[in-house]
Amino acid sequence: MRVLGIMGSPRRGGNTDILLDQVLAGAREVGGEVEKVRVAELAISPCREIYACLKDAKCAIRDDMTRLYDKLMEADRIAFASPIFFYGLTSQAKAVVDRCQALWVGTHRLGMLESETRVRKGVFVSVGATRGTKLFDGAVLTVRYFFDAIGVEYVGELLVRGVDEKGEIRRHPDVLEQALRLGRELVSRE
Repeated sequence: MRVLGIMGSPRRGGNTDILLDQVLAGAREVGGEVEKVRVAELAISPCREIYACLKDAKCAIRDDMTRLYDKLMEADRIAFASPIFFYGLTSQAKAVVDRCQALWVGTHRLGMLESETRVRKGVFVSVGATRGTKLFDGAVLTVRYFFDAIGVEYVGELLVRGVDEKGEIRRHPDVLEQALRLGRELVSRE
């Protein structure tokens, strides 16, 4: 079982990064073959909406996203992680989502995955500094649509409010354990 972790935070060793590592550790514990991608370290341009993808589901922009497309489609499970920036995903994470328009075209317009029989699943991990009741609403909706666009079922989430200081999440062992459990469940779910 191939598990892809997508780290959408530009901050290495931050709270979201720590939680994603826990999710991936849990997945590895139950036999998942784990890979983590830090999108802030990739050169990914935003979507230019030129619709070259309409003819063959391939994006005309040639950058690091080209390699990420294959990883996204090969993964059996995806753990997508982003802290909350102004009640949404980071710009790095959102660029990945937007550039998956090409995969959406392939899946929903060109029917390229119609013969796909494998069930792919994904989870969302996010940390926000404030405690607002709608803090995660926009990000969750975006990730749900992102997963749908690439043929992944949204099966879980770990959303943590009120944590901001770098590494502060380590003072919340219950949340670290939830992340580990989420990773285990992601791989062991049928």
